[in-house]
Formats: sequence, C-alpha cells, structure tokens
Amino acid sequence: MLRLIGLVVSIGIADSLNPTTIAPALYLASGERPRRKLAEFTIAVFAVYLLGGAIIALGPGHLLFSLIPHPRPRLRFILETAAGVVMLVGAAFLWGYRGWLSDREMPDVDPKGKSSAILGATITAVELPTAFPYFAAIAAIVGSGLGTARQIVLLVVFNACFVLPLVTILGTLTLAGSHAERILTAGRNWLQAHWPALLAGVALLAGLFVTLLGVTGLTGRGHGHLGRVARRIHRLLHLHP
Repeated sequence: MLRLIGLVVSIGIADSLNPTTIAPALYLASGERPRRKLAEFTIAVFAVYLLGGAIIALGPGHLLFSLIPHPRPRLRFILETAAGVVMLVGAAFLWGYRGWLSDREMPDVDPKGKSSAILGATITAVELPTAFPYFAAIAAIVGSGLGTARQIVLLVVFNACFVLPLVTILGTLTLAGSHAERILTAGRNWLQAHWPALLAGVALLAGLFVTLLGVTGLTGRGHGHLGRVARRIHRLLHLHP
C-alpha cells in the first residue's frame, strides 16, 4: 500500500500540471464571483476524473486483470516499471518540444460563457480518453490485487493530487485579497512561457521514482527496504506513545 501511495502521488502531481485545466481555472479566477466559480470548476474536475477512473478500474480493468493467471505481485511491479518508463518518455518529448509548446497559446475560455461546473466536467470528460498517466496509475492500482475500497482510496488520493494546482489558485484568491489578481496574472504569464519545461522536469523526477519502485520490486529489494522503514516507524510509535 505504501508503494502504491508513493506511485499515485508522484503520477498525480506530474499529471496535475496540465494547461487544459489550469488555464481555464486562471480565467475563472479573473471573472465575476471567482471563488465560487473556481470551487465549482475544481469539484467538477475532481468528480468526473474520479468517476471515470473508478469506472475503468472496477469495470474493464478489473475484468481484464481477473483473466490474467500470472502472480499479481510480479505483474504489479511490471506495471509500475512500465508506468515510470511512460512518464520518462513523456518528459523527453516535452523537453524536446518545449520551445514549440511554449509558443502556443494556452487554452482560452469565456468565464461568462457557461456554468463553471459544466465547463470543468466537459474539459475533464474530453481529456479523459487521452489521460495516459492516469491510465498508468489505474493499471498499477488494479494490478495490485487490493480490495475495492483500497483501490477507491488510491484513486481519491490521485485525484486530490491532480486538482492541487486548482486548489492552490483558489487558496490564492482567498488569502491574497486585493493582490490575488496581480499574483495570478504573473503566474499565468510565467506558466505560458515555462510550462513545458516545468512539466518535463516534474515528469522526469516522478518517472524516475516510479521506475525505481517497479525495478526494486522486480529485483526483490523493494519489500525489504519498505519493511525496515515500517518496523522503524512501529518502534518509534511504541517508544513515544
């Protein structure tokens, strides 16, 4: 479980740096009733992404893995390694095309055009079929052999990480007061120029971490290390009640 939490957090944070959700959130933050609209947008993104992931994991994903006779632990480590490699390839692509990508305009929306909740749900539903990092995380979660409740918890953790930038924007609106617009405008301009390099760097770090998890599991070293960590935590809790 500890391995999978590290995996879904890593992939979720890397996947969260997504201009297709951050750019509309920044526009909503500059419109009328920004906090309410941004909160509705964030909840819609979280709910649709979570629902889509749960349907995939508990539907076709669960059926597919139930038909595979191979031992689940080894399969899980293979999936973890594959997920890490996919992220490393994605990082290389983003870095290689960072100049071209940063020259493209970020997605534009009209904050007054439609309900912010519908906007968030629509964007997420359209993006879901191409959400390859999410699919990699779902495959590792389903391949883990954990019960349904734990798989749902892991999906919730992933999606909480995915909406973290949106929550950060909402927090800026709430805490920065009259300075919020200036801060968010500067943030949008910086993101426009640097998001490919930023996302490439985060994807590289996350990909290395996830690949390391998978490789250590395949070589039989991962469980021993995590077991030692768990035993040390257990001793500390008993020493300091």
